[in-house]
Amino acid sequence: MTRRAIRLWFLVHKWSSLVCTAFLLMLCATGLPLIFHDEIDLLTEDQPEFGMVGVGSSSNAQGLLPLDEMMRRALANRPGEVPVFMAFDNDQPSMTITTAPRPDSPGAEMTIQSLDRSTGKQIGMEAESDGGVMHFLLQLHTDMFLGLPGMLFLAVIGILFTAALISGVVLYAPFMRKLDFGTLRVSRSPRLKWLDYHNLLGIVAMAWMLVVGLTGVINALSTPIEDIWQANELADMTSEYAGREPLPPARYGSLDLAMAQARAVLPGNNPQFIAFPGGTFSSQHHYAVFFQGDTPLTERLLTPALIDAETGDFTDARPMPWYYQALSLSRPLHFGDYGGLPLKLLWAALTLFTIVVLGSGLYLWLVKGAASSRAHLRQIEQLAVPAE
Repeated sequence: MTRRAIRLWFLVHKWSSLVCTAFLLMLCATGLPLIFHDEIDLLTEDQPEFGMVGVGSSSNAQGLLPLDEMMRRALANRPGEVPVFMAFDNDQPSMTITTAPRPDSPGAEMTIQSLDRSTGKQIGMEAESDGGVMHFLLQLHTDMFLGLPGMLFLAVIGILFTAALISGVVLYAPFMRKLDFGTLRVSRSPRLKWLDYHNLLGIVAMAWMLVVGLTGVINALSTPIEDIWQANELADMTSEYAGREPLPPARYGSLDLAMAQARAVLPGNNPQFIAFPGGTFSSQHHYAVFFQGDTPLTERLLTPALIDAETGDFTDARPMPWYYQALSLSRPLHFGDYGGLPLKLLWAALTLFTIVVLGSGLYLWLVKGAASSRAHLRQIEQLAVPAE
């Protein structure tokens, strides 16, 4: 590698790290409790008692109230509103129904009702914007309360983080010729000690940081990805309805009929949620019944079946495109939601490693000054560029 290339990598590592460090520290601090959001919710929230235990929507069990009846009860609790989503729990007879003043209302105007499908009773209700501390942390972690601009900004931060990781590996490689892997010069100056900690923890957690950084970028682009799907695949699936007036909620047909039609088309899959006409995940005329697989991997991949909301006729069903599947797989991977508590503990430990890497990098930049920075660059050049 030439001296010019080394200097370029050094500048990339320095400035990409400096620009993103403060935001990455915030993302680590907010992401750490979010890893354990299920466990925290279990400890801090009252757990409902269901009329039937261990029976979810996937079982087709007798004793569950019809979807139409559940919707009637939910709308009776929110007069004047229209349905937006209906979501299912495939382990318990619980479900959520989201309503809003209009089909295209923003999230802040939506209300989520939790209901027991075995009894029809409401077991909870909250506004989309009311979620306590965990909702606050999730919003800060997702878009910093700035909506789409905040998400796009964090995508740029993720790209800079990736550049900092790659350039860091390039600059670390020459040191492997001089020091044994894992060497910590704790008896030397504090700067050298923290440089060794920075390099060691960075290289140990590098693969994980790349995974979390890249999945974070994909998650931050979720809104554009959903818009692309709606403008292309969803538009193609509903092309015969183009130009028709939107279907008013008063003409919505039977949800139970729509679900039966969708199950017939996609047998062996479990329904995850229904998107109603006029929202992001459906057309102006369809119930979009989204199904998930029954394995740890396929349950993350969705397949929508579109049912005419007025007539109950099947329109189309096809798997989500590759870019949406990448988004679906990135969401749980980003928070370690694939392997239960052991994987979450590993994710938490690696998050702490990342905090140390970020903090030590900031410390090294603050204490070494411009002269020391130039000396460090010359040292890398001497190690990386063969003597002529």
